[in-house]
Amino acid sequence: MTGNLANMRKNYMRNSLDETSAAVDPFDQFQTWFNEVRGTDALEANSMTLATVDQHGAPSARTVLLKECDQRGLVFYTNHDSRKGRNIVENPAVALVFNWPTLERQVRIEGLASRVTDEESDAYFQSRPVGSQIGAAASPQSEPVPDRAFLEARFERLSNSAESIRRPANWGGYRVTPAMFEFWQGRPNRLHDRLRYDRTPHGWEIIRLAP
Repeated sequence: MTGNLANMRKNYMRNSLDETSAAVDPFDQFQTWFNEVRGTDALEANSMTLATVDQHGAPSARTVLLKECDQRGLVFYTNHDSRKGRNIVENPAVALVFNWPTLERQVRIEGLASRVTDEESDAYFQSRPVGSQIGAAASPQSEPVPDRAFLEARFERLSNSAESIRRPANWGGYRVTPAMFEFWQGRPNRLHDRLRYDRTPHGWEIIRLAP
């Protein structure tokens, strides 16, 4: 059904990553790479895989969208009652992965997730398209529902309401405070460049990893 997967491969030739040219601060390096991928035809360059674990150590991963990034961390928004929201309460350790194949690059981040302030969540919620606001209010995210008609009816009811849509109390942002960044650049013959930034009491330490 899947064909000959063993023969699916690509020789990476586009770029390199060296300690002498990499930024001292991983946030600066991330911003440089993010700006470069935004300049390509990559679809949703801000999409990232978020991995969480529950209280029993069972992992779960899904794609979310990066909505803010500064020295404090990386921010995404979701329903607090969703599986990822519940997992973060049980264990705030998370991992993020950005995959940018147009530039043959990947960024991995590990750190702790915590809720942003209500003011930050309110401001972002009000900046969203009305349809997205209604969708967030209508969806009991990650909960079983009888069918799609159930969701569409909830959406329609809120759409026809005379009241403005307010941010649901169980919806908001999370900020991931990184303890580690890893920048991966594809290279020929699978001798890829991998630079890891570890947070230490004295700042960020850069380590080259074997591919």
